[in-house]
Amino acid sequence: MSAALDYLVDRRGQTEDFAAPIIATTFDRAGLTACYALGDGTLRTHDLGARTWTTHQAHKGAVLCLAPDCTQLGFLSGGDDGTFNRLAPDGTLTPVETFPRRWVEHVASTDGTTIACAQGKHLFLYDRAGQLLKTLQTPTTIGGIAFDAKGKRIAASHYNGCTLWFVAAKTDSPRTLPWKGSHLAITIHPEGDSVVTAMQENALHGWRLADGQDMRMSGYPSKTQSLSFSRNGKWLATSGADAVVLWPFFGGGPMGKAPLELAGGANVLGSAVACHPKQDVVAAGFADGMVIMADITTQRILPVTRGGTSPIATLAWHPTGAFLAIGREDGQASIIDLTAR
Repeated sequence: MSAALDYLVDRRGQTEDFAAPIIATTFDRAGLTACYALGDGTLRTHDLGARTWTTHQAHKGAVLCLAPDCTQLGFLSGGDDGTFNRLAPDGTLTPVETFPRRWVEHVASTDGTTIACAQGKHLFLYDRAGQLLKTLQTPTTIGGIAFDAKGKRIAASHYNGCTLWFVAAKTDSPRTLPWKGSHLAITIHPEGDSVVTAMQENALHGWRLADGQDMRMSGYPSKTQSLSFSRNGKWLATSGADAVVLWPFFGGGPMGKAPLELAGGANVLGSAVACHPKQDVVAAGFADGMVIMADITTQRILPVTRGGTSPIATLAWHPTGAFLAIGREDGQASIIDLTAR
């Protein structure tokens, strides 16, 4: 197995050591550049064509969140210095908004039209040019935000549930989905028919939007921090166990259905998951630094990196699935090239 591990990361990967904790990673919408957000306040971009790295000092404190811009090129970031920044392809940094003595902990965007950031109980929506469209408010501090696949709705998790709004509505009529407890990471089904949150406790909670039906997914040995729907929404991949746990969102599931578990048995907890954008494949990272790719249909497992290193903090797929970005807590970043050769 070690030979396979060495082959994929060594023969198809490029690794850099940033010597600072990696918080998040993503690709721009055009698929030309990867970006890493670090705890030292920098954004590190990787030109996939030239295979070169560039450092951008984006925040005075740690970077807390990262997302692709709504445009084809560029990125969004938020930091503990209270700034919501935009990084242009030429390296220009533009503050979209500044919140003195506050943290910007969540950023998101739609494809082509809207960008958003969350600060405390407030959710701010801006147009493509960075002009404020509206300010929305939740009952308590926001734990996570997500746009639906079409960019028509945005959801925010918070204590005792989550709230959804229509982005373009002239009069905001939020829909609150209640469930007791603290709700953090949030995702919306690709078809927009359900919402799922990761809770402070070792469980997930979901709501079917058609009728508000609750969906509870529990049994994890630790808190789930990473959620990712498969390309068609058939499966929801999650971290938080010593296997990749995939809940079925078909045939009436997930309620009353057992999850599929892949790559388990090593007694090492999963820390990050990311589903391939074009195939029924999931990448998963673990607390010992190992990354695997799993074919959900055949359950075939392909080791990507070896274990015995720092925990995997973040994973991200290129828009076409041609590259996989990996970030470890100790600052090691790898870009795996999966293009045909």
